[in-house]
Amino acid sequence: MKHYIDAANPMHAQFDALAGYQAKHFAYAFESGVVTLTLNRPERKNPLTFASYAELRDVFRAFNHATDVKAVVLTGAGGNFCSGGDVHEIIGPLTTMSMPELLEFTRMTGDLIKAMRACPQPVVAAIDGICAGAGAMMALAADLRLGTPQASTAFLFTRVGLAGADMGACALLPRLIGQGRASELLFTGRAMRADEGLQWGFFNALHAPDALADAAQQLARSLASGPTFAHGMTKTMLHQEWAMTLDQAIEAEAQAQAICMQTQDFKRAYEAFSARQQPVFQGD
Repeated sequence: MKHYIDAANPMHAQFDALAGYQAKHFAYAFESGVVTLTLNRPERKNPLTFASYAELRDVFRAFNHATDVKAVVLTGAGGNFCSGGDVHEIIGPLTTMSMPELLEFTRMTGDLIKAMRACPQPVVAAIDGICAGAGAMMALAADLRLGTPQASTAFLFTRVGLAGADMGACALLPRLIGQGRASELLFTGRAMRADEGLQWGFFNALHAPDALADAAQQLARSLASGPTFAHGMTKTMLHQEWAMTLDQAIEAEAQAQAICMQTQDFKRAYEAFSARQQPVFQGD
């Protein structure tokens, strides 16, 4: 199985220069510190394959060392975000695999979510149309989600005879929309409407379909122009403090803030404020 889920190949040699990275299984663009990843199999509503799972995992891992990347936009082509794992290229083959092979696959899909959560850059998901299964989990793993009124998000694992517990769903979704709402979606597999997603806090905002891409880029660029070291610290603390008591969290934040106070961006902000100017952050 490693031949199609292990992306440890010459692709890694390109990660030192992510601005010029050539993706194999999705569209990749880099401009003004923002990487845009576009799932681009629109004729099938952008499903994932073994290879695209693995390449996405490795790209998000590489962002940990890509100081030129300040923010990430994840989206889909053709009016849909992602329909989940490809029925013919993933679901079918899974029914013939041994337990060790299945566990290798499920751990690899979970590694994609861990890589998205561990990269220091804010990840903005721009979601239109179908957002299902693994696609819904990638949206959930993003830091911010922009949608359209047509967005339909479904954690439909039970629809194919699997548990709703997939790729961290039972940990991430209740924290975002609440235990009761998460339980309903994970047990039934029904689609969450865009207005529900906005009301429940899954979406940060909704935009018309023709305005979604620009809104996502504008948000990503605003984040990229901010204090990116401090953004990375914020993301780290949001993740780590799930497992902390309040006292532990307060102490951890005291240490995190003291570290940020040593950055040049902190000094730049003070100097700009004193001069009644806007700070120009450089991420150091």
